[in-house]
Amino acid sequence: LRNTPFERSYQDLFERLDTNQDGKVDVAELRAGLKAMGIFRLGAAQKIVSSGDQNKDGSLDFNEFSKYLKDHEKKLRLTFKSLDRNNDGRIDASEIQQSLAELGMDVSRENALKILQSMDIDGTMMVDWNEWREHFLLHPAQNLEEIMRYWKHSTVLDIGDSLAIPDEFTEEEKSSGGWWKQLVAGAVAGAVSRTGTAPLDRMKVFMQVHSSKTNRISLIGGFKQMIIEGGITSLWRGNGINVLKIAPETAIKFMSYEQGKNIETHKRFMAGSLAGATAQTAIYPMEVLKTRLTLRKTGQYSGMFDCAKKILRKEGVMAFYKGYIPNLVGIIPYAGIDLAVYESLKNAWLSYHAKDSANPGVLVLVACGTISSTCGQLASYPLALVRTRMQAQASLDATDQSSMSTLIKKIIAKDGFFGLYRGILPNFMKVIPAVSISYVVYEYMKTGLGIK
Repeated sequence: LRNTPFERSYQDLFERLDTNQDGKVDVAELRAGLKAMGIFRLGAAQKIVSSGDQNKDGSLDFNEFSKYLKDHEKKLRLTFKSLDRNNDGRIDASEIQQSLAELGMDVSRENALKILQSMDIDGTMMVDWNEWREHFLLHPAQNLEEIMRYWKHSTVLDIGDSLAIPDEFTEEEKSSGGWWKQLVAGAVAGAVSRTGTAPLDRMKVFMQVHSSKTNRISLIGGFKQMIIEGGITSLWRGNGINVLKIAPETAIKFMSYEQGKNIETHKRFMAGSLAGATAQTAIYPMEVLKTRLTLRKTGQYSGMFDCAKKILRKEGVMAFYKGYIPNLVGIIPYAGIDLAVYESLKNAWLSYHAKDSANPGVLVLVACGTISSTCGQLASYPLALVRTRMQAQASLDATDQSSMSTLIKKIIAKDGFFGLYRGILPNFMKVIPAVSISYVVYEYMKTGLGIK
């Protein structure tokens, strides 16, 4: 072995960590050593020992320890090089900003400086290779890509209305075919989750269309009414088409997101909204059918195709695009607020915990995804209600074909501002079960399809 300065420093480090001087460093010694160096990372010591322990004796001898550090150093060197854009051997704040922007994370100059400061030893506000190595050497694989991989907005959570699909796949996932497995897993999770919460979804649509100050529908009263009218199975009316539309919606969203992303890489929000709008336009007739089938009386339609035929015969093709405008307008506040809230929650978590771990854990990610989607829903709910009313109009009163603005005025005049939030209770009641079901099923599907 060449006794390079780095190897000498490995030797010093090893001796410092090997407190009982038995020529081996175990998890407890490494944990105590890391703590003394100010590195508080959950599971860091275990991860380092597991990665470097070649003879599986639960500890590292000097050869294993130095081999682990050398391999880890190579990875750190590659990350350092990819960040050092002008190849001057130093990383500055603008290079951090640029690299993170390419990974899809917009950070302010102030935050980029904070990241830099945490690594900058000599106070130059630039990080050279030695500072970078010093900072990350005993942080197992904690780098900017890892933070991005965990925090990519790829929650495959389905809160029942619009399926969130992974908004970006790595080149590796695309070439290995991992991307379609993720989409399939997400679609199955969405189907099970929607079926599980269908009664609450039907109740929401019922309240949106029929509930008013003069005709109050309570949750229990509404369910009783439905069961008396059509039996227990009537609670799942409209669920078939709601599940069926997942496949085209996922495929179109994914393809249009990929296209939109190539136009403007840094404008994720626009790409996401555009993908949502494209998918909604293509599958919108299915949305209209879902509303009509959900509200149908026993024996009104024999099935999906019968419903489509009758609408076409009585009301013409345009009936399949009723409520399209409020639906399209609603995508913008929904996507914008969903993304903004998610980014804020993510940045808040990172600013408190990024020093300890880049992995926020399942609960944090699911909670952030759920809160952001719910906030997005809350903002766009009045438009969703108007859309549902317009979709149902012809089946209620053929003479009353109001436009979006007239309908909003009518609802406010009759029921006040909160009339625009009819049905929000069953809507929110289904969020947690829908998210939980879709998450659990997604995880099982991933295991079944062999997605790491």
